[in-house]
Amino acid sequence: MTSHEVSRRSFIQTTAAATVGLGVTGSAHLHAQGANDRIVLAVIGTNGRGAQHAKMFSRMPGVEVGFICDPDEKALAKGMKAVSPTQANPAKAEKDFRRVLERKDVDGVLIAAPDHWHAPAAMLALAAGKDVFVEKPCSHNPLETELLAAAAKRYGTRVLQVGSQRRSWPNIIELMSQLRDGSLIGRVYFARGWYVNTRASIGFGKETPVPAGLDYELWQGPAPRRPFRDNVIHYNWHWFWHWGTGEACNNGNHEIDVMRWGMNVGYPVRVESAGGRYHYKDDWECADTQVATFEFEGDRSFIWEGRSCNGFRTEGLARGVTFHGENGSVLIDDHAYTVYDQKMKVVKKVEDKAEQSTIDTTGPGDRLDAFHMNNFIDCMRSRKTPNANIEEGQRSVMLCHLANVAYRVGHTLKCDPKNGHVVNDPKAQALWGRTYEKGWEPEGFKG
Repeated sequence: MTSHEVSRRSFIQTTAAATVGLGVTGSAHLHAQGANDRIVLAVIGTNGRGAQHAKMFSRMPGVEVGFICDPDEKALAKGMKAVSPTQANPAKAEKDFRRVLERKDVDGVLIAAPDHWHAPAAMLALAAGKDVFVEKPCSHNPLETELLAAAAKRYGTRVLQVGSQRRSWPNIIELMSQLRDGSLIGRVYFARGWYVNTRASIGFGKETPVPAGLDYELWQGPAPRRPFRDNVIHYNWHWFWHWGTGEACNNGNHEIDVMRWGMNVGYPVRVESAGGRYHYKDDWECADTQVATFEFEGDRSFIWEGRSCNGFRTEGLARGVTFHGENGSVLIDDHAYTVYDQKMKVVKKVEDKAEQSTIDTTGPGDRLDAFHMNNFIDCMRSRKTPNANIEEGQRSVMLCHLANVAYRVGHTLKCDPKNGHVVNDPKAQALWGRTYEKGWEPEGFKG
């Protein structure tokens, strides 16, 4: 049996055992005290998005960010600074998040660490009895996506929210309902999504001593060990397959999730993906220019286009989605959308409304993210299923991973629409999982 052929049952059982080995016994803090008591969160990974999320959670009534976790002292300081102006009780800093999982006074965790940590950290947290908000893509590879979904099922009393925040935006929820029932533009058979940016070259890195304050051993975690290079941490790990998942999972996940949602499709029957590192010649391994096509049963398909280094806008937007059906088309611009008939006449226009947010945050990104944060906290209190549950998250992120697999093998993938698995393709199937650092294998996660 290869390292990619780990059984879900074995993995989940040993994850639970590993958590007990760390002294983690679970938490009943929030659930025993009642729905109106304070919720205490730990935020894992605070160099960028995690610090922003920590600030937002610290502003919510009845919520306290109790712990900031990051293996880098500078990122720890950034997270602590993010919550200090708005929180009466100061957060505590902890480099190793596993120590926080041992605490009974922590109700939930937010995971905004690098991609190679998403599923391992989320599974350890679930096994420890914590509710989890895990940022997209929620896994480093297709197998981890399946294992995380299986772990969520095993620990069914836990809340697991994926960071696909459009699932909580009121205008988009309303639109998806109309697209799926055919009342807006009839049967939807095609969609197109895109994301563009003007990212700079990352150059050619060199091996250097690990910077002071960074626990590089812990940062690597489940990933097999590599020497420290000066052009990887913090953000550029996204563009190395060893740690990251490229733009398709980094940003394409949002548009792909919306397209799959609006078209009411699950797993594809066929995936094509073409592109490359076209703009610069440097250490960047993933595609900076990528077009992925997904075909589904019932004569439906959609396309995602990513251009990481050329910001020329499509439909005047840096990112967006269009849906096309029997009676017209829809253009989505973040939280707003416009409906066109077959003659390109505007028949409906829904604008974004700033007053819809219930949290005092700054900037449109924060305001819209607040809907998703609210949903997570509401579900922690009510024990309801969150808007971006892992069942839906698994299907969407699997498409992103399939786009990357098709790109890396250089040919079309045929997939089983029941589970998304690649059919009769050993080269592609070899990329279904990954190898792990000794002691961090899915069979054990001993840490």
